[in-house]
Amino acid sequence: MRGEVLHYDEDHGFGFITGADGNRYTFAREDLRREATIGRGTAIEFQPAGGRARDVFSIRAQPPSPPAATAAPTQTGNAPGAPQHFGRSAESRPAAATGLWDYFWQGLTENYFNFAGRARRKEYWGFCLFWTIALIVVLGIGLFIDDAMGNIDELPAVTVGLCGTFVLATIPPWIGLNVRRLHDIGLTGWLFLAALIPTIGWLIILVFALIPTQARDNQWGPVPAGVRA
Repeated sequence: MRGEVLHYDEDHGFGFITGADGNRYTFAREDLRREATIGRGTAIEFQPAGGRARDVFSIRAQPPSPPAATAAPTQTGNAPGAPQHFGRSAESRPAAATGLWDYFWQGLTENYFNFAGRARRKEYWGFCLFWTIALIVVLGIGLFIDDAMGNIDELPAVTVGLCGTFVLATIPPWIGLNVRRLHDIGLTGWLFLAALIPTIGWLIILVFALIPTQARDNQWGPVPAGVRA
């Protein structure tokens, strides 16, 4: 897939890419196919893997920056050649925020095994909403089939099987969503292990889910689209 480098920090060896599909991807120094100097605006080819870009390489040379001594300040007070902090400019963000259903569908598709990046509160609760609705629909289908088979007064095997399969199938995107939600508030995703604490574990996760988005770029990515800084 083709894309464009939005930010690359050579000191820390990580950066962000916007792909031709309109999504943003993270990448690290080890994802570069060959050692090369890349920076903001460089056109690249890469292989998407969840929310990460692999096998990244430049397909054209980046235009040289004007000399610092002769560069005139812009309206924001930065020289034209000065690095821009990713995530704060309008061109690096999608035109519109994603809807609740879109967040749920992305969680089941492109973000199924995505444990990188950030997830705003709207994405988290949108996924929870439609996950609950989907579970109710699966439960209703199972009960209908069990009733038709005469199993409703005994062991509703179809209902148990369908609901169990649905819950197990949605565990990976659910864990990834919680990890990205922790990243969004500036915390490590390993704190999701607090859910294993008896009795109070899920209360801790609920508190994390209610904390507002960190309205600045952090080490896990830019401010999610649609969040007002």
